[in-house]
Amino acid sequence: MTFLSVLLALIAACSNAASNVIQRAANRDESDVQTLSLRLVVDLLHRPLWFAGIGFVALSFVLQASALHFGPLARVEPLLVFELPLTFLGAALFLGAKLGKQEWGAGFTMTIGLAALVYFLHTSRQVVHVSWPVWAVGLAVCEGPVAGLVMAGRRASDDARAALYGAATGIQFGVTAALMNGSVQELTHGIGHIFAAWQTYAMILSGIFAMFLVQNALQSGKIVAAQPGITLLDPLVAILWGVFAFGEHTAHSSVYLILAALGGVAMVVGALWLSRSPVLRRGEKSSCEEENPPAPENALSR
Repeated sequence: MTFLSVLLALIAACSNAASNVIQRAANRDESDVQTLSLRLVVDLLHRPLWFAGIGFVALSFVLQASALHFGPLARVEPLLVFELPLTFLGAALFLGAKLGKQEWGAGFTMTIGLAALVYFLHTSRQVVHVSWPVWAVGLAVCEGPVAGLVMAGRRASDDARAALYGAATGIQFGVTAALMNGSVQELTHGIGHIFAAWQTYAMILSGIFAMFLVQNALQSGKIVAAQPGITLLDPLVAILWGVFAFGEHTAHSSVYLILAALGGVAMVVGALWLSRSPVLRRGEKSSCEEENPPAPENALSR
């Protein structure tokens, strides 16, 4: 079951990465005026490429839910961080950039950090019924920062706005994962109980809101600005839910916990290093730039 949960989570990360690149390709030419507007979604509904990205999102949700059925939340969600180097690899291949030493080094650092975090954290699955007060406090603690980041993003511009919306998206996806875990737990009583659980419908609403946020994050600026917050905060929030709400056990050895923490630090360092990549920053082109390249300079213009 451990192997199956890990495998399903890694495939979900691949699906997320494909979705990120496809959605960025679909909405990067939308005007900045449409930020946080439903008109952005309406316009994207006329783009077949965007539907392909949503299809990968749906596939990722199914894979993630299946992984949570076989493994703990605090183990499954960190594995989704693998989508970040895969996303940047896809951005380099399909959005016009070339990977260099910094990009490969950052991706390797993130991968090693992820492996250390998952291995040394050594979480064990625990089926705990989360009480209403715990749900209420946890949701309030998460949604407060989401609201603050969205308001701050409205006052920012370009890549700063993308980064703030990306951070809000990451937290919201973490909340969605927690609600998904609560819904999946109802399988122990039979599949019909999932449709009677309030967490199922809250998960759907949370997922829709997270998808709305991610569209705006990817539309506001470069994918390298939005993606670190989306990818890193999602598993961090999920780990906190898993440990403090669902009672999942982690490694008892202090040495293991220190090594797991170092793995987490390596993940963050790798993500920040990758997000500052000058190759990716200047390599992402819009379709307008590709169709209408600037005219070459002549001797007089120099």
